[in-house]
Amino acid sequence: MTDPAPFEIFLAGTPGLEDMLLAEVQEHGFQNAHAIRGGVTIQGTWHDVWRANLELRGATRVLARVGSFMAFHLAQLDKRSRKFPWGDILRPDLPVKVEVTTKKSKIYHAGAATQRIETALKDSHGMTLSSDAEIVVKVRIDDNRATISVDTTGESLHKRGHKLGIGKAPMRETLASLMLRRCGYDGSEPVVDPMCGSGTFPIEAAEIAMDLQPGRSRSFAFEQLASFEQAAFDALRRTAPKETGLKFYGSDRDAGAIKMSRDNAERAGVAHLITFETHGAGELQPPEGPPGLVMVNPPYGGRIGNKKLLYPLYGTLGDTLKTRFKGWRVGLVTSEPPLAKATGLPFKPQGAPIPHGGLKVWLFTTDKLG
Repeated sequence: MTDPAPFEIFLAGTPGLEDMLLAEVQEHGFQNAHAIRGGVTIQGTWHDVWRANLELRGATRVLARVGSFMAFHLAQLDKRSRKFPWGDILRPDLPVKVEVTTKKSKIYHAGAATQRIETALKDSHGMTLSSDAEIVVKVRIDDNRATISVDTTGESLHKRGHKLGIGKAPMRETLASLMLRRCGYDGSEPVVDPMCGSGTFPIEAAEIAMDLQPGRSRSFAFEQLASFEQAAFDALRRTAPKETGLKFYGSDRDAGAIKMSRDNAERAGVAHLITFETHGAGELQPPEGPPGLVMVNPPYGGRIGNKKLLYPLYGTLGDTLKTRFKGWRVGLVTSEPPLAKATGLPFKPQGAPIPHGGLKVWLFTTDKLG
């Protein structure tokens, strides 16, 4: 199949970290990248869609905006939907789900609009429809313009196929990667996580250091589209990881969490780079070698337990880092800014809130500790 002219691709990301996703997208050489609320837009072809799903660590979903037309009433929506070149994108042998949203438009009933588009797909192209289909067509009718997108990802991109074991309040890999980037991490220094839970931060850091593609172990919805070319996609896969002499460290007082972390690291192919140990934050010692980044997602009131009981924990963590980790930078995630303050660490000014697990959290960062 010959690639069509470039179209808009929307890379959904975590609100509050759009600038970090934009930086990653630009590093990977995608064209005409612009940060907007909730993500980044680029111009590209199906080749770029496949590469974005495979390579971007911070994106949660990739939507291919494959076309648009004006529609002022349902009959017009029906007519123009029937003329749309669905056969270039969708396969008639695989079911499709249609989702419609409408805003500031003469077509205001999303259910009726969905019905018209579904009927057009069936009648004009012989498509089958299913409410649980992996292929999802998203139609946004805004100011009377119907924009048609295809979800090319399927399950969210944070599901990379490695982290089968998760703790009480898991950090998503996509969010972890953007937070590491916000802390200045680029894969060239060690990372220590003294409350590692299921190991997300050290595993993500090790994967970045080895230049592993985050989507290497999973499948994607775009593999079921008519535009998919297996050989061209296979050519995008990197088979040789980058060698690194760096080491990464995770610890937790919960022995079950440490076992989960080791198993997750094994599945990700980075276990040989990470040392996991069972102990509390007060027992933390800096590893031998050059300083790097301490990245920690401690318990916080909205997430686990009574926050008043957490102040001593944060105080101990802060004392440990100030006395033993001179020359290291710190990144700390919490939903309670007063808990961050309780560490006594010299954090930079508080940034924008970030949604995480139904809460608003903040990432607090320091320069090198003196």
